Amino acid sequence: MKDTFFPKKKVLNVRGKIWVLQSPVVMGIVNLTPDSFYDGGRYDSVAKALDHAGRLYEEGAFIVDLGAFSSRPGADEVTEEEEWQRLKGIVLSIKKHYPGKLVSVDTFRSEIAHRCLEEGADIINDISAGLLDEKMLRTVAAHNAPYMPMHMKGTPNTMQQLNQYKNLPLEVLDYFIDVIKRAREEGLADLILDPGFGFAKNMDQNYELLDHLEVLKPLQQPILIGISRKSMIYKSLGTGATEALNGTTALHMAALLKGADILRVHDVKEALESITLYHKLRG
Repeated sequence: MKDTFFPKKKVLNVRGKIWVLQSPVVMGIVNLTPDSFYDGGRYDSVAKALDHAGRLYEEGAFIVDLGAFSSRPGADEVTEEEEWQRLKGIVLSIKKHYPGKLVSVDTFRSEIAHRCLEEGADIINDISAGLLDEKMLRTVAAHNAPYMPMHMKGTPNTMQQLNQYKNLPLEVLDYFIDVIKRAREEGLADLILDPGFGFAKNMDQNYELLDHLEVLKPLQQPILIGISRKSMIYKSLGTGATEALNGTTALHMAALLKGADILRVHDVKEALESITLYHKLRG
């Protein structure tokens, strides 16, 4: 039976160009940090980042997401200038070599967002939903760019102690209702919602949220899922991040069946295979 109550076709206006998400898509991760939990330090130059971004696009990534501030629990703080030095020139290089491809930047700092949007970035991915920098929403709105707010409480250094909820799925829903209200007040039209797996949520809460992902459907915004090789997978299996691809693929299918529109991943080919089989399952 097809779901006709909630619209499946979602539209993004990226600087005047309309992208229609008629099918789930993949966002490929390019970590520019030395200490990310899975691939830290691999892409620490413009040349390496460009090469990896090209590989992700070639495998079928719809968006490439650049991150220069590690948000894993216990990660070292970096200054705004250090974050910028890691990013500087990479967006320009990707846009030059892959014109027409979408680039997202993962930052909670409005000045970093502004600089990257000036260099040609298309989307801003913010783990704090504007709560760590009050200028973020209006900055992104001024550039007419789509915005990805994530559910989190506190900061990356404090979030693991802030995982108390009475009803997690409904509290995440309420959080995004407030985010959408604030975004609209600042003139932001296009949002992509990230429930924030692993952020202010323990192991069981991550699975509870995934199992109730459809609670976000009434908001009628694209939903992004970021679970690739995370500890919710490898700790459950008694392995490590390098051995978590199979578990990631299994949970990607679960997320797609629950309404995910974008899979944020390290492994593009395997994520696209999940989407292909999802379509087969749905007919």
